[in-house]
Amino acid sequence: MDRKTRILLTEDDPNFGAVLRDYLELNNFDVTLCNNGIVGLNTSQKKDFDLCILDVMMPEMDGFTLASEIRKRTPLVPFIFLTAKTLKADVVKGYKMGADDYITKPFDSDLLLYKIRAIVKRNDEIQPLEELPTEFDIGHYHFNYKLRILKLGDMEQKLSPKEAELLRLMCAHMNDVLPRSVALRAIWGEDNFFTARSMDVFIVKLRKFLKDDPKVEIVNIHSNGYRLVVSA
Repeated sequence: MDRKTRILLTEDDPNFGAVLRDYLELNNFDVTLCNNGIVGLNTSQKKDFDLCILDVMMPEMDGFTLASEIRKRTPLVPFIFLTAKTLKADVVKGYKMGADDYITKPFDSDLLLYKIRAIVKRNDEIQPLEELPTEFDIGHYHFNYKLRILKLGDMEQKLSPKEAELLRLMCAHMNDVLPRSVALRAIWGEDNFFTARSMDVFIVKLRKFLKDDPKVEIVNIHSNGYRLVVSA
């Protein structure tokens, strides 16, 4: 039998938190409810979760700070922020931190359930970095991740650690979309404006390294990510 999806729910309103926990458990999720940010942080350090649902306004530690602390240990764990506030600045801040969604109370429970399932399904399709292959053929190129060498015939290009990590992720998603948020969290540890601009610089470098095979191309997928396309 498949393991239940583990959710960390932090909510300081005891009634709302209990109702939401019970609803999610009825829908076959394993939910740990914490009543403030400090308890949520301590819990996250003792147990791994597949998804975190964090109230923004909490005593002891707010949801944004809690998310930043959790990401230091598990950079790929997805987040949904809950809030009673509708301030645009808070919403923008949440997404800049790499939030997978931002839901304003009150909300439709069925909609939340749909969003949770979509996020979990997406993350289940992402192979852990340590399980990825270390050697790839990219058209006429050969890439050795461990040595950080990209080879074309007798020509070799030594890659930087981040160039090698990014190319490895793109190779693992070859001819498919590598979501920007996945790459940023896996390599930089967070998804924000500054790390995104940094990744764009590395994409430009990788395009230059791969330019000598016309069948190889890195394509920008607007508002989503990149595709390493290798034509037959």
